[in-house]
Amino acid sequence: MSVVEDRVLTQDVFEELARSAIRAEEALRLEFVNGKLGVKAVPDGDHGRIIAWLTQICMQADPGRWLFGEQGLRVESYRKGNARPDASLAPIDAFVGQGEWANPDDVLMVVEVTSYDEDTDRRDRVEKPRAYAETGIPVYLLIDRDTCEVKVHSQPDGVRYEQVVTVPYGKTVSLPDPVGIELDTEPLKNWVR
Repeated sequence: MSVVEDRVLTQDVFEELARSAIRAEEALRLEFVNGKLGVKAVPDGDHGRIIAWLTQICMQADPGRWLFGEQGLRVESYRKGNARPDASLAPIDAFVGQGEWANPDDVLMVVEVTSYDEDTDRRDRVEKPRAYAETGIPVYLLIDRDTCEVKVHSQPDGVRYEQVVTVPYGKTVSLPDPVGIELDTEPLKNWVR
C-alpha cells in the first residue's frame, strides 16, 4: 500500500499530489495503478512519432473518433486507479466537460508505447493490461520498442484480456471491433533504437 503521512493514499490525495507534481515539474507525470504510485517516463521523439502515425491511421478510419494523447483515465475495479495512457481512442466528444481524470466508458482502445526505462516491463506489460481489462476497455494496444513487437489485447473479462495477439514489426495485425482497423506495422521499424 502507498502511504502518505501515515495515511493510505486515497484517490483524492493522489489527484492533488499529481496536480502538484505537474506544477512543480512539467515533465513529471504520476499514475496510481494497482494501488501503487508510479512515475511515467517523458516521451522521446520516436515515441511521439509513433503516436502521430497511429493518430493519422485512426482519423482516416473514422473522422468521428480521435486518438487523445495523455488523457488521464480512472481505471481498475470501481475506478480506484488513475492511468495516463500514451493515447486513448474515443469518440471526438468523449471527454468534453471532464477533468484531468476522465471516465473511460467511451474509450474504444488505449495505447502504450514502451519507454526505455526500468519500469516498462512491470507497468506496460503487467499492471496496465490488468487495470485496463478490469475497467472493460475493449482493446489495449502495446507497441513494444524493446522486443519490436505489437501486442493487441482484446476481449476483457473484467480481470484480464482473454485474447492477446503478438506480431513482429513489419506484419499486419487486426485491431478488433470496436476499433476495426488493419494495422500495417512496417513503419514502426523506423522508430526504434
